Parts: sequence; structure tokens; C-alpha cells
Amino acid sequence: MLDVLENLELGAFTRTDKAGIRADVERMFEFFPLLKKRLRQKAGTLSGGEQQMLAIARGLMSGPSVLLLDEPSLGLAPLLVSAIFGIVDEIHRQGKTILLVEQNARMALKVAERAYVLEIGQVVLEGKSGDLRDNPVVQSAYLGGG
Repeated sequence: MLDVLENLELGAFTRTDKAGIRADVERMFEFFPLLKKRLRQKAGTLSGGEQQMLAIARGLMSGPSVLLLDEPSLGLAPLLVSAIFGIVDEIHRQGKTILLVEQNARMALKVAERAYVLEIGQVVLEGKSGDLRDNPVVQSAYLGGG
């Protein structure tokens, strides 16, 4: 079982720029200070929220042009959901494009620029996230309003 640092290094396995990798590891610790405290802890023993943070950090270590996140809030306590989405928002503000698949529509619409609502694999609504947040159909069906 790999520890936190080994997981981050594994995320950069296609890279050869050692100084850049070290700098990115430190940047991940700025995003996720809890991970720095757990540097040598086995990843499988981290809490669910910490594992999710590590998965995001490991993905960022490859230097992707687009970060794909699939249900980053799944199974997390509400406080951790807020923390994860705060980090996602910060990563986006720093210029990273993110494709987020998320059932927590309320949180997803807070951090997204554009949104697509899927039903049975088909796009049924799309648009700017603010427009969808204000849409009565979305409010009723996905946000608990109406």
C-alpha cells in the first residue's frame, strides 16, 4: 500500500522534471494541508475526505489540461463536501479546466460556469450554471425548491 507522498509521485509518473514535481507536491500541500500532515501515512488508512483530496491531488500532479472529477462529494459528510468544493473552485480560479460529474446539483452549480443536466444518458437541459440555478424546473427537480 502506497503512502500519501508515493501517491502524489505516482500521479507524476509521466513527467521527468524533478524540480517541477517537487514544486507541485508542495503546491498540493498548499491546496490540501491535511495531506502534508499525513505524508507517510498509508493512503488506504485515510478518511474518506482525505482519500478524495489525495485523489484530486494525484490527478493534478500529471499536469492535465483538463481535470476530470467523478462524484468528488460521494459519501462525504457535509462539512467535507463544502471543503472539497471550495478546493475545486480554487483550482478552477487558478486556471484549470474541470469537468465535474456530480449528483449534488446545488454544490455543482455553485462552482460551475456551464452545466448539463442528464436524464437516462441524455442531455435535457444545458446552459450557464446561474441560469440553471434560477430555472424553476431545475429548482423543483434537483434543488428541492418549488
